[in-house]
Order: sequence, then C-alpha cells, then structure tokens
Amino acid sequence: MFDFEQHLSELGAQTVLCVGDLMLDEFVYGEVSRISPEAPAQVIAVSRQEAVIGGAGNVARNIAALGAQCLFVGVVGEDEPGRQLMSALLEESQIEPYLVVDGARPTTRKVRFVSEHYSTHLLRADWELSARIDAACEKSVIDHAIAIMPRAGAVVLSDYAKGVLTPRVIRAIIEAARQTRKPLIVDPKGSDFTVYRGATLITPNRKELADATRRVAQTDEEIAAAARELAAMVESDAVLVTRSEQGMTLVVADAAPVHVPAYPVKIRDVSGAGDTVVAVLSALLALGADFEPATRAANAAAAVVVGKRGTATVSANELRSRILPAASLASQAKIVFDWSSLDERLNDWRQQGQRIGFTNGCFDLLHPGHVRLLAEARAACDRLVVGLNSDTSVARLKGDGRPIQSEQGRADVLAALEAVDLVVVFPQDTPLELIKKVRPTVLVKGGDYRREEVVGHDIVETLGGEVLLVDLVPGYSTTRLVDRSRTPSKAAKTTIRS
Repeated sequence: MFDFEQHLSELGAQTVLCVGDLMLDEFVYGEVSRISPEAPAQVIAVSRQEAVIGGAGNVARNIAALGAQCLFVGVVGEDEPGRQLMSALLEESQIEPYLVVDGARPTTRKVRFVSEHYSTHLLRADWELSARIDAACEKSVIDHAIAIMPRAGAVVLSDYAKGVLTPRVIRAIIEAARQTRKPLIVDPKGSDFTVYRGATLITPNRKELADATRRVAQTDEEIAAAARELAAMVESDAVLVTRSEQGMTLVVADAAPVHVPAYPVKIRDVSGAGDTVVAVLSALLALGADFEPATRAANAAAAVVVGKRGTATVSANELRSRILPAASLASQAKIVFDWSSLDERLNDWRQQGQRIGFTNGCFDLLHPGHVRLLAEARAACDRLVVGLNSDTSVARLKGDGRPIQSEQGRADVLAALEAVDLVVVFPQDTPLELIKKVRPTVLVKGGDYRREEVVGHDIVETLGGEVLLVDLVPGYSTTRLVDRSRTPSKAAKTTIRS
C-alpha cells in the first residue's frame, strides 16, 4: 500500500525531465465599469499585471514547487518574451533549463484580461506560431533530452501543439525512455494520438479522448471503453482521462477502471490545472508509485490550483493537506464536546455527497485492536466520526479506577490519528442519541458483537446504511492491559535478603 505521508516527504529527492511547448503567460487584472465611447466594447481599468512561465514551463514550475528537480527542454524565440522566460527559468533553483533559441519563430505569449472582482476571464490575446520547428532545432531538442535523461526518474512530454513536439522529437524521446526504462507521461494535443505510441501513461481530457477514438465518451462506462481503446491504439500501460468537475477516470490494462470524483472546491481559475496534474503524476511515478495513488494525488493537486488565480502551482504541503485533510488539522479542531456545532460539520460532508461512518468506545488505552477497528472503519467511508464515552460514562461502565486517562486526553489521542475525522464526546452509557444525531451511512463495531446487538443498527439500516463488524486482534483488550499493569511482576514479588 502506498503511504502518502511517507512518500510525499521524499519528493525532494526526485528528478523529472520535461520537454514541450514553452510560453509566457501574462495576466492583466482590473475592473469593468463602463463601455468604450469609441466602440461597443468593455473598458477594463487595469489594477495590476503579472507574468509567469506557462505551457510546458508550468509543468516544470509545478514539479519544482513539489520540491523535486526538473530538467526542462524547450524552444524560445529571439525576442523579449523569450529573454523574459530565460531569465525567469534561471531564477528557479529547482529547474535546470536547456533552451533552444530559434530566431525564425516568436516566443508563444498569451495575455489574459481578468475581472479582479469576479475572477472571470474577459479576453485572451495570443502571439504564437504553431508551425513545427525546423530540423536543426529538432536535433538540438532531441540531443539535449537524451543527454540528460539518465538523470531523471520520469519523463514528461507536454504538448501544446505549438510545434516543438514534432513526430520526430516525440518518437526519439519515447524510444529513449523505453530503452532506459523511464516512465513517460504524455499530456497530448490533437486528434491523432498514434504519434505517442509506447508512452507509459497518456492523459487526454474527455473531449480529446472522444476525438482520438471517434467514440461517444460521456458516461463512466463510455469513457472507460474509449480509454481502453486508446490504450490499445497507442500501446500505453494506462490512460488517465481528466473530466473537469466530474473528476478523473484511470484505466489500466487488466484492471477495473477507477473513477476518482473531483473535490468540491470553489473554482477561481482553471488555467494550467492540466499542467499540475501531469507534474504530480510524473513526480509520483518517479518515486515508484502505482498509477492509482498517483492519480489520486494528481486529482487532489488539481483541486488546490483551481482555487488559485492565474497559472498556479501546488506545494508538497498543500498536496499533503488535501490528500490527508484530517492530518492537517490541529487535534482540537477535530474534537466536539458541544453537540450544537455538530450539525454544521456533518451537513458540509453530506452536501459533498460523502459517506459518513461511525464507531464508538471508551478508548482508554489505545492498542492494536483499536487501530485496526478505526483503520477498517475509515476504509469503509469518506469521513469517520468516533463517539467517545465521557469520564462519568466510563466510570459507570468500567467501575473504580477507570478511566485511566481523562476524556480530553483520550480525545487528543484519537484526534491525532489520520483515520479519524471527528471525535464527539457523549455522556450517556450508550451512543444511541449520538447515532440519531450523526445518522451515519456505515456503523462499525468489533467482531465480538452480532449485528442485532450493535446499538443503533436499526436506525442506520432504516436510513439505508449498513453495519460493519471488524475482526478483533487476538490478545488485546483495555481491561486486560489495565489488569496486567496492576499485577506485580514476579521480579517485584521476590525479596532479596542479604
């Protein structure tokens, strides 16, 4: 199983080679409050401007933002935007650029005019030449890429159809990657994807998939079928279809398709989100991740960047917080003593269509049995609520000397676990009232119970939910651990006389 917590911290040791169409992205922000007297056109009162590395360069920026090293190969014109890009790339400590200067073509430049208040794109102006680079430039791009490829753990071809990734360049780099056993990810363009034959992973959006396969690709089933056809067509190991607000679909040979839902987020700007997806995929595959965890990480990263303005990047910490949201919260933010705040938390999850799981206990001394219960409970739902008996409740149930730890201490320990999304303390002897409040989809208890013995099973099943019983870990119980700690050892009973 892929451990996100461990492996995200290892991204800094990875190196990715990126080859593709470099461009300068400029954003002009302002407000529109009137129509021009000269023509029926809106007038934008400019408040600020910014310029960032775009296109394939944004893939490089995202790789660098994750902490990994990026070896970047691209082409610029002999003009001011080209010089601006060179300067910007040299300032990126994690990017090592290898730029080919072509005086016969302009540097691709895109200027977006954006409403500051509404984050809406009003107009985009492009300066570009989509014609293929000449034979001399092709050779320079290929020579640079093949020379530095041994240093990389993965390779990206970022195709914006601006002429850098010619068939000759694509074939040479794919063949070199296959010979050196480097995973190669393609962000494709156009409708003829056969030029990418032999790529490890190809990442079309839904429309590109439909165009390439000449198939309808609307439903999950249609998209999965079209993706399988594309994988066979280009002889790739996997196809990842990006589907905007519907998330992503991953199809790997001889495996069931994986449909990953999009995170519910407020979208500010989708510029460059595909670059972020490709960057995260490449960094994770360089690290040795399988396709599915890499896909889930890329999906989380996309949710981060679309919430930012402009051509944005995602850091390893932002990615970790999105993938492991519970771990990013302070423990106190996950503990509820006052039930009046519970509805707001639960309603947010329900509105997002998430499955809410519930389990409960005293959790006086956390042991491996508890850990298994919580881990399997969390695996069966999207959000896990743990009901925790209060101190007075534990004392009534367990007798004198219990609990060993206070309810605050027990809640802190549970809240520190990534499997747990919310800890709710209840004063009653059973969690029945809390279950009525939570209305979980999944109710989880240990395997020492029968389904009909589980408190609240009728409530959950009436609501269409299910009861899950988790096998116990033999030899572990809090009562047994407490009794053992209170029994003097043989060594303590022995009196040594001189």
